[in-house]
Amino acid sequence: MTTESSESLRFNYYDVFFSYYFNHEIVCGKMIHDHMLVYVYSGELVLEEGTKKTVVNKDECVFLRRDNRVNMNKQPKGDENFQAIFMIFKRNFLRDFYQTVDKKVLPLEAEKLKPSVIKLPKTPDIESLFHSMTPYFDSDKEPAKELMQLKLQEGVYSLLSIDKCFYPALFDFTEPWKIDILDYLEENYMFDLSVEQIAGFTGRSLASFKRDFKKISEVPPQKWLIEKRLKVAHEKIRNENRKVSDVYLEVGFKNLSHFSSAYKKQFGMAPSK
Repeated sequence: MTTESSESLRFNYYDVFFSYYFNHEIVCGKMIHDHMLVYVYSGELVLEEGTKKTVVNKDECVFLRRDNRVNMNKQPKGDENFQAIFMIFKRNFLRDFYQTVDKKVLPLEAEKLKPSVIKLPKTPDIESLFHSMTPYFDSDKEPAKELMQLKLQEGVYSLLSIDKCFYPALFDFTEPWKIDILDYLEENYMFDLSVEQIAGFTGRSLASFKRDFKKISEVPPQKWLIEKRLKVAHEKIRNENRKVSDVYLEVGFKNLSHFSSAYKKQFGMAPSK
């Protein structure tokens, strides 16, 4: 059992997380490293990915696809505190699960899911899965590891019964967990990420990432990020009439002085001009 603070509780039982927050909003911007199922028992979960906003209310469930950055607002609603269960489907678990499945019955022709946040329809499978775990919110007894493994397997089967398109998303082993580098950077250039983190988030070792990046860019990753941030900042200042004091933070610079210096070096003038 792990406790986050005096006003929140978070129990981790073998990749099944029970979260409970008391009477305040929790804002959590995080990278989704592994596929995840989230069921909200009370309160609400507000998910923001870029301009897309998804609200998950009481008794609703959402699927979060791996390797994506999503802002999570875990908050009360009315008189109800936020209470939810997060099921994490790690790569090793999915690989082991895949070995037990009859490959003949799997929909090999299904298209891979594109959305990163998918709100699921209410089904008996989902309802029974999560409500069977409700007692652990109020129990000091830790469930057996074997039981939680069975719950994770049940979660996978529940997804596959909802839509065959979950198959290629969950069991994508043809290209070892790689995602397009430029697509990822275009969506996440404003975040403070090291090269090592970007390599991991795109499914690569550091050496593999550097090798692949050389194929698509003549400049190193960090220089690419700075140039991208400056380009976006330039557009916002010139075409959208935005304030420099707001723009430099939006595009990922931490320091106004550093931003102004880099901007002047790139464009030959101060951003205020």
